[in-house]
Amino acid sequence: MGLLKKIKPAFWDQRRMSGAPYSSQFDFRRTWYAAVFVTSAVVLAPLIFMTVMDYRATRHDVDSEILLRTSRLVSNIRRSISYFFDERKSALHFIVHGNNFQMDESPEHLAKVLENLKRSFGGFTDLGLIDPEGIQRVYAGPYNLSGKDYSDQEWFKQVVKQGKFISNVFSGFRNVPHIVMAVKFSYNDGSFGILRATLDTEKFDNLLSNLEIDGHGDAFMINHEGVLQTPTHSHGKVLEHISLPVPEFAPETRVFEWVTAKGASLVIGYRYITGTPFILMVVKHKPELLKAWDDTRKELIGFLLISVAFILFVILWGATYLVNRIFQSDQKLIATLHQVEYTNKMASIGRLAAGVAHEINNPLAIINEKAGLMKDLFMYKSEYKQNEMLMGLVDSILNSVTRCGRITKRLLGFARHMDVSIQTVNVNDIIREVLGFLNKEAEYRSIQISIDINDDIPNIETDAGRLQQVILNIINNAFAAMANNGHLQVKAAMAGKKNIVVTISDDGCGIPESDIKRVFEPFFSTKTGTGGTGLGLSITYGLVEQLGGTIDVISEVNRGTTFTITLPLAIEEKEMKDSCVYS
Repeated sequence: MGLLKKIKPAFWDQRRMSGAPYSSQFDFRRTWYAAVFVTSAVVLAPLIFMTVMDYRATRHDVDSEILLRTSRLVSNIRRSISYFFDERKSALHFIVHGNNFQMDESPEHLAKVLENLKRSFGGFTDLGLIDPEGIQRVYAGPYNLSGKDYSDQEWFKQVVKQGKFISNVFSGFRNVPHIVMAVKFSYNDGSFGILRATLDTEKFDNLLSNLEIDGHGDAFMINHEGVLQTPTHSHGKVLEHISLPVPEFAPETRVFEWVTAKGASLVIGYRYITGTPFILMVVKHKPELLKAWDDTRKELIGFLLISVAFILFVILWGATYLVNRIFQSDQKLIATLHQVEYTNKMASIGRLAAGVAHEINNPLAIINEKAGLMKDLFMYKSEYKQNEMLMGLVDSILNSVTRCGRITKRLLGFARHMDVSIQTVNVNDIIREVLGFLNKEAEYRSIQISIDINDDIPNIETDAGRLQQVILNIINNAFAAMANNGHLQVKAAMAGKKNIVVTISDDGCGIPESDIKRVFEPFFSTKTGTGGTGLGLSITYGLVEQLGGTIDVISEVNRGTTFTITLPLAIEEKEMKDSCVYS
């Protein structure tokens, strides 16, 4: 709360007084809100709009780049795999068509061919010649498969029908994952034979396992039923069903996004390998692919937030500064108008007081003359002269007339002081004259007033009316701050050779330390809601300045307040007239 009070602008708690004359016509808080809102909207709306549009465009480009790179990767891997199978099919075709194989081919010759294939291409496990009935007539390899009947095997039926065949990865009776590749060839007599080769999957697997794929990616192959044909990092083992969907057939490379049951976002690229039962799949984790972009995005968002915060700070500071300047100008204008009104009112009161005093002085003079004549007549006769009650009544009339004369004299003096003029003034007389107006209130409230004025104080050259207003305003404030049975002390003494100091102290409620610096501000009042306008001390401060002096205040809550007025012994009349133009 302490920090909030320090940074809160002066106009924030300003109240509109629509019924009061010369009151502010502005709602400064609403003006501040409008300035902040409009400026923020004009400045931040284009910035935020451009940021959002740039974010969407960049995100679209990043997503497109991810899909394009995945598609290129799938296409490149597909070419390598297709080359792997095409190379080995071509080798088998060359063997059967270039060597004119016969069913009675010797196992040694077939073994020699197998050895050459292993040395040239690698990946071949065995070779076998199969007759049209499906019986393997000649075999070369590590297993005893001569004479094995394949006539009921699906692959045999397909190779007879189509002339070539590549199988899924299967373990068979060997219990080792392998691939069967077979080609059909014809003899001159119209019969045919089939050259069957078994490929191990090690070299085949190495084509995929050695790839470095970004985004914690994985490349593998499945068959059309979704059974894994090669090892994977995180999608299952060979010959297990994959947890991902089997993509639909497409003659070209395709890429799509997929969200797993656990909420993982994946980018999946695939391609059907022509002439084989295989589907090549490349799976990447999208968050990993977006990590670099996310890091950059976070930096940009951080920069944007800092920029927005700085812009808002400048807008708030600028709006507060401008509205505060308007508020201060408005307050000065209102204070000036109130001071003019106050001065005019005091001048009117002065003229009224002078008129009343003159009107009262005439009958008072008659009463005083007649009462004096009556006393003189009573003095000639001893019975009247010795009548104490009668003489006391006449003396009471004369004393009352004298008292009324003093009051009218004060009123005339107050009226004369309303006009701006520099004259020789006795500070003691001014103070006592002001207190004379307040004696009745002091008696009624049992307020004790002590006056301590040094005898060495000379007369000063100043404006008596303004000095009277200054002292009257401060004592009125002191009376308002004190409870009944309070104490008021007025002192006056020399301060150096060119100034006098008037000190007015009370033991009233005091002023809080947080408000002590604001007591001379226009419209600041600690009596809000109880008749205070907040102009008394502001006008007093202005009057003291016009008199060429200074005014200070010290206060302690529940202990009292002391105002110290320092006045010069003389003030130049030119300066006084110039200041009166604006009073």
